[in-house]
Amino acid sequence: MRERRKDTKSNIAGSLLLAHPILKDPNFRRTVVLMSAHSADGAMGVVLNRPMGKRLGELNGEFALGPLAPVPLFAGGPVEPKQLLLAAWQTREDGFQMHFGIEPERAAQLVGEDGAHIRAFLGYSGWSGGQLEQELKQQTWIVTDVPVDLLEHPQDDGLWRGVLGGVGDEWRLLADEPEDPAKN
Repeated sequence: MRERRKDTKSNIAGSLLLAHPILKDPNFRRTVVLMSAHSADGAMGVVLNRPMGKRLGELNGEFALGPLAPVPLFAGGPVEPKQLLLAAWQTREDGFQMHFGIEPERAAQLVGEDGAHIRAFLGYSGWSGGQLEQELKQQTWIVTDVPVDLLEHPQDDGLWRGVLGGVGDEWRLLADEPEDPAKN
């Protein structure tokens, strides 16, 4: 996979933002953010690699006995951390289709479909108008295409390493650096 550098005025919805290895902000350190919206008014996405170790059925009684009970729960970002967002990916021969912010009824319909993967997120990652563009100019993020095998990777800390390492050789070296340089 090659890095896709986009002009900061381009729409990067449907792309991944990979936190630059030097980014220390605990909200985004070593994160993979799937961008769902990007315009002059702002941008929005969800962090894919912050599993909460819980299932949607454990969140509240509404989901406990339904078809969405086994759906994994992730911390989607620092904005509105109590807001629940449901997303689904459908793997197809020509790539994948993403359904973002879907209603529970629609997510339940997708549970049984071939190639469908459902995720639940508490909170999201959001940027006001121009904020993300400024961060991109400062090279805080690496913008890349969504790899076809994204959902085959563990959706944890290893996802950032795997996707960043796939961008190119220089990034592979940085992705493999230990969190604590003293342990190098």
